[in-house]
Amino acid sequence: MNITMNDKHIVNISQIKEFAKVANIFEFKISNRREKYEWINNILNRFKYFRLDKKDKIVVRKYIMNMTGISKAQLGRLVALKKRIGIMSLSIKRKHCFPRKYNAIDIALLIKTDNAHNRLSGPATVKILQREYEVFNRKEYANISNISSSHIYNLRNTRQYESCSLTHAKTKSVSVSIGERKKPCPNGIPGYIRVDSVHQGDLERAKGIYHINMVDEVTQFEVSGSVERISEFYLEPMLLNLINQFPYKIINFHSDNGSEYINKVVAKLLNKLNIKQTKSRSRKSNDNALVESKNGAIIRKLMGRNHIPQEFAPAVNDFYKNHLNIYVNYHRPSGFATTYVDKRGKEKKKYDVYMTPYDKFKSIPNFEKYLKAGIRIQDLDRIAYLKSDNDFAEEMQKAREELFKNFKHIPQELLSFITFVSGSFLD
Repeated sequence: MNITMNDKHIVNISQIKEFAKVANIFEFKISNRREKYEWINNILNRFKYFRLDKKDKIVVRKYIMNMTGISKAQLGRLVALKKRIGIMSLSIKRKHCFPRKYNAIDIALLIKTDNAHNRLSGPATVKILQREYEVFNRKEYANISNISSSHIYNLRNTRQYESCSLTHAKTKSVSVSIGERKKPCPNGIPGYIRVDSVHQGDLERAKGIYHINMVDEVTQFEVSGSVERISEFYLEPMLLNLINQFPYKIINFHSDNGSEYINKVVAKLLNKLNIKQTKSRSRKSNDNALVESKNGAIIRKLMGRNHIPQEFAPAVNDFYKNHLNIYVNYHRPSGFATTYVDKRGKEKKKYDVYMTPYDKFKSIPNFEKYLKAGIRIQDLDRIAYLKSDNDFAEEMQKAREELFKNFKHIPQELLSFITFVSGSFLD
């Protein structure tokens, strides 16, 4: 039903509320913009808008928006104008606009040229347009033959061009089917590992070694390795080696979206081992935060940030396997959070439990069923209790100092400084 704007019988807020219940069955028409502004001005005067309380003002505003169809922002500007000068009037000032030089016919000629030549660069397209007019005497190209190469791209962004050009295509997001964008939910079960790479710096355009770090989300069991490069040739055997160092079965492999892990070689390896692969989600920076924190607390703190040549990758990897991995998992306590609910019902985490990753694994109910075939808990206990925490830490530090002595490119003064700074690792 179409009716004209006639609401003189509505004189108070209660009537507006009653009218709003049936207003959706009508379609109101205002002949022009001037009439719309006059009606809004009368409504504000009739209900003494600026004397109303906040709730009644909201009712009046909703009524005006429903009747006129204007937006909330536009109504806010009109009300501010009314408050400032006492009346709402149409602006008679017109914005200056330059005359349009290239019309729809010119854009059509550009589309025809781009479709024929598979959309060349701006300068090449201008040259073709000029040749069409000057060499081949095509009079219809007289206007567009004077176009600049930069303005070509402006015309290519017009709606007419985008709807008719055969070579125009919007940017499409890259979709890789490998791995699922998902945050793993271990639910207290070990075997959900987070993976990340750490680069050991460049020196005069020479790449350093790469550290591969794996951390279990539940137990914080950490296994690290080192490779010369993160290409498939080096990474595939290293991933298999690190996965085999975990004493329990691996269920999920989670990484960021880097191509070193999101590729067919790694996907084939994990599929062969029956391990599910997931990757971090967009705009969720905390998805891989656990291993990122371990990169700083373990790898960077022990190995520093100085360049280590690629030929030392096997030596660093042996140090990880024989010393660091054992120390971190069996002799270095890690913090585990306990979730509390405060008076407002908000969950908060407090790191009040400290134990080694191995002790955390043994605290899981029926932990023996998660062990890999052929691994006995007695063998793991022998590794954990053969030496005290301090004795093994000192042994690990000595092995690290011997490793750093092999890095001939590092001055002895710098090596001593790095050793001094990293000595706090035992604190």
